Amino acid sequence: MGLLGSSVTLSAKRELPGTVVFGYSHRESTRQKARQYEVANEITETLEQAVADMDLVILATPIQTFKDYFKEIAPFLKSGCIVTDVGSTKRLPHQWAAKNLSKDVFYVGSHPIAGSEKRGLEYARDDLLAGAKCILTKIAGTNTDCVEVLDKFWSKLGCRVSLMSPQTHDRIFGMVSHLPHMTAAALVNANQWQDIQYAGRGFIDTTRVASGPSNVWSDILQTNSQNCAKGIEKLIDQLEQLLDAVKRQDAQKIEKLLDKARDKRSKLIQYKIDNQELF
Repeated sequence: MGLLGSSVTLSAKRELPGTVVFGYSHRESTRQKARQYEVANEITETLEQAVADMDLVILATPIQTFKDYFKEIAPFLKSGCIVTDVGSTKRLPHQWAAKNLSKDVFYVGSHPIAGSEKRGLEYARDDLLAGAKCILTKIAGTNTDCVEVLDKFWSKLGCRVSLMSPQTHDRIFGMVSHLPHMTAAALVNANQWQDIQYAGRGFIDTTRVASGPSNVWSDILQTNSQNCAKGIEKLIDQLEQLLDAVKRQDAQKIEKLLDKARDKRSKLIQYKIDNQELF
C-alpha cells in the first residue's frame, strides 16, 4: 500500500465497478492510513485474508521481498489465481514464482511505468496509470490466457501494454530507467554541499529521480546487477569520449557529441508526442 500499490487499487476501484479490491500492509500504521484514505474497498489485517479466494493478486513491495511473499501466499491462493507484481526487474521474479507457486496458480510479470520520487499512499492517485506504458513479461510455459487477462486489466486502468521476455525487459530498463537513477545519484554525490546550493533548475530537473527511496532502488540494482553494470560501462565510455575532447579543447568533437545527444533526444520527444505519451 505504497504510492504505486495504492494508485493501482484506486484506479481499479474507479475503472472496474463491481470488482472488490482488497489491500494489505504488514504495518498497522499503513493499514490505518489506507482505511483513512479509502484506497481499497477493504484493508485486511492478515496476508491470508488479503489473498484467499482472490482472482488476481498484485505484489507492490520491494523486489527482494517477492521470493518470501511467493512462499507465504502460496498455501492460500485458490486454483486459477493470477499473480503479478509492479516490480522494475523481471528475470528473478519469474524464477522465484516458478519455484514457489503451485502449478495451478499462474504468474505473469507486470511493470507499469508510472510513479514518482515521492513515496507513501498519501501521494497515490487514481489517474497515475493513465497513458503510462505497462510491460508484461512471459517465459516459455506462461499461460497465454492469463497474459490476455492482464493485458485487459492494465489497459482498463489506462495503460498502453507491451509484451516481452523478462531478459529483454531487464536489459532495456537497465539502460533507460536504472542507469538514469544511478547517474542522478552519482551527479549529486559528485558535488560538495557548499557548491550544490547554487544549483539551478537544470540540476534539479536532472537529479529529480535521485530522491527515490534507497531501499527500493537498492533492490532494483541488485536484482538487475549485470545489466546495470553494463549500463555504467557504456556511460563511462561516453564520458571518456567527452573528457578527452574537453581536455584537448576539441570544439569540433565536443559539438559533435552534444549535437548527437540533442538530435537523438529531439527524436525521442517527437516520438513521445506522436504517440501521446507526453502530456
